[in-house]
Amino acid sequence: MKLSTIMKKGIAIGVVGAMVAGLAACGGNDANNNASANNEANSSGSGVTLQFQQWWGVEMPDGALEKICQGFTDDTGIKIELLSNPYADTKDQLFNGASTGTMADVVGLDGSWVYDFAKQGSIANLTELMSNAGYDTSQLGDQVQVDGATYMIPIANFPYPMFVNMDILEEAGVSEIPKTWTEFTDACKAITEKTDAAGWIIGLNEATPSGIQNCFMSWLWASGGSMLTEDGKPNLTNNEDLTKTTEYVKSLFDNGYVAEGVASKKESDMVQDFINGRVAFMFDSLAHCTMIREENPDLNAQVAKVPVMDDFTGTSGMDVANWGIGISANTEHPEEAWQFVEYLLSPEVNAQIAEIANAFPGNVNAKPDYSQTDELFQQCYELYQECTPINEFTGLPTSEELMKQFNQQFQLYLDGDTASAEDMLSATQAQWETAFQ
Repeated sequence: MKLSTIMKKGIAIGVVGAMVAGLAACGGNDANNNASANNEANSSGSGVTLQFQQWWGVEMPDGALEKICQGFTDDTGIKIELLSNPYADTKDQLFNGASTGTMADVVGLDGSWVYDFAKQGSIANLTELMSNAGYDTSQLGDQVQVDGATYMIPIANFPYPMFVNMDILEEAGVSEIPKTWTEFTDACKAITEKTDAAGWIIGLNEATPSGIQNCFMSWLWASGGSMLTEDGKPNLTNNEDLTKTTEYVKSLFDNGYVAEGVASKKESDMVQDFINGRVAFMFDSLAHCTMIREENPDLNAQVAKVPVMDDFTGTSGMDVANWGIGISANTEHPEEAWQFVEYLLSPEVNAQIAEIANAFPGNVNAKPDYSQTDELFQQCYELYQECTPINEFTGLPTSEELMKQFNQQFQLYLDGDTASAEDMLSATQAQWETAFQ
């Protein structure tokens, strides 16, 4: 299924995305909605305290999230108690809270948690809250849904472009960054023949199987393909685009164009190999731009779209990760909690969050100022606006386990233990289907 189909018809489970390019809806209604919400809150919010549990405060500059939340308190009288911990700790705390009914009022969410929380009844149906508030959903870049209802809204988006070591390309005699699969293959061939570097790198460590999401599936999504049916179920078999993608990635391995040791590599290992000039191409989070600059300031790096199938002429997909937000189903203050979420999603505040977090906004009307950021970041923002943001693992049941199963079957295919891409995908389909029952 093509991305265009997803965008038109939607899916029952996963991301309901909006095309970023060309979205310039007027913000007048949003401003009126915000003003109305603030006026209501000023009369009724005094004395209410909301707990906000997330990992964002740890990853932002000291005091940044506190300042943002204080602005909401100043406007509404509603106090925000921040519960900020590292990502792993936040995950454990939220899952414990879900099982005991003690989840904080407002919660930062990873897309991989949404399905389980929604099915447990731990997080609130935001579709209902937005409808009751008369909220204009056209300003949202994405909504994460389960069974047709929204349970998470991305506040900040972290794209996964292709990083390119331009010095390695020059040494190999490659004059342009590849845009198609054939061009990418040709570039990798030249790189392996004329330099000491590898062409491409992917991390397939089973302990952190996100390489399937951010590296492997990026090939599929870039060319408008999908791993899901229209109703959000696994669609790995008889899927021409996915079969082609699987065969193509294996061809990169078979030709020796991929860095060695991928079975043990995590995302951090990929970044280090790129920083140290051992690989020409890497699909990775733009969030690592700062690390790349700090550890190797002389690295001549650029970012680009992931290459597409030779005959593809549509809008490219770009893999994204998110800081998502949701509301506890057990909160005693659902209206006030929604007011806070709406505040974080307002164009002005959302732009501020995006700037501070080195991310892209969740509100399509937000206008972040990236003039003081790294040129790589500005390059990627232009590319991002030309692409459809996508991550089909978001909102799926046990998404990390799905990645791990795909990873295991793909490595069997790489090792020659599975005869064909079709056999590999059929075996994975059978495993995946059990998670959707």
